Amino acid sequence: MLARLPLYLRLVRLDKPIGSLLLLWPTLNALWIASGGHPSPMLLAIFIVGTILMRSAGCAINDYADRDFDRYVKRTAERPITSGKIKAWEAVALAAALALVAFLLILPLNALTKELSVFALFVAGSYPFTKRFFAIPQAYLGIAFGFGIPMAFAAVQNHVPMLAWIMLAANVFWSVAYDTEYAMVDRDDDIKIGIRTSALTFGRYDVLAVMLCYAATLAIYAGIGIALGFGWGYWLGWIAAAVCAVYHYGLIRNRERMACFAAFKHNNWLGGMLFAGIALHYALAG
Repeated sequence: MLARLPLYLRLVRLDKPIGSLLLLWPTLNALWIASGGHPSPMLLAIFIVGTILMRSAGCAINDYADRDFDRYVKRTAERPITSGKIKAWEAVALAAALALVAFLLILPLNALTKELSVFALFVAGSYPFTKRFFAIPQAYLGIAFGFGIPMAFAAVQNHVPMLAWIMLAANVFWSVAYDTEYAMVDRDDDIKIGIRTSALTFGRYDVLAVMLCYAATLAIYAGIGIALGFGWGYWLGWIAAAVCAVYHYGLIRNRERMACFAAFKHNNWLGGMLFAGIALHYALAG
């Protein structure tokens, strides 16, 4: 079991924390706004650990679902299941165990949060299969990656206001942007194996679509900032996030594989800047 531990860690991508961070930033945004900038340490710990666990479970299910496709993609051919180093049933068992631990974490929280977690689990578990038929599975991914937002509001306020769903919509646009960049890396392989991705759906308008999705994300967050009366600290973070989006355009405009992958990974900074603006606003407000 100890000898196989590195394979399990690779399966759940603990060696690649970018995915966890892309889930974590919008969840933290929601926690900070829902609590007026003062989330309890217990809630903070539950949502951070739970986010990492659910992302890890999602990776295991994703590799299980894609095990017959990954062998034809250069970047994924050596993943543990596809390469035969881990059995398919092991991935399912590990995903179930991680999801169970994540659910145990939220047992101290209210009933609404638990109910939302069931839907979050369904979306996360079904996402990998949407690539067979959905033209833009990245939009579905945005719901899966952003469902910590309504859960955070539910945990703090015991209800889910319209603001939470607006923030979730912003996360869907952001997810389509960064995961299209990710899909642009595998475009040639995905054409061969018949996987549906936004990069293929958008075709020659892929770069334009990415930038429009960034614009929609930033526009929604600008509206949130105006509606909530956020101060200059927030707008400093918002401007930094906008600069990141412009930088990504410079990376992806020529559609070079590694440059697109670099843009995808750099979204950690875009999400981090938005959160930094929110946190700075509340810190200055006292």
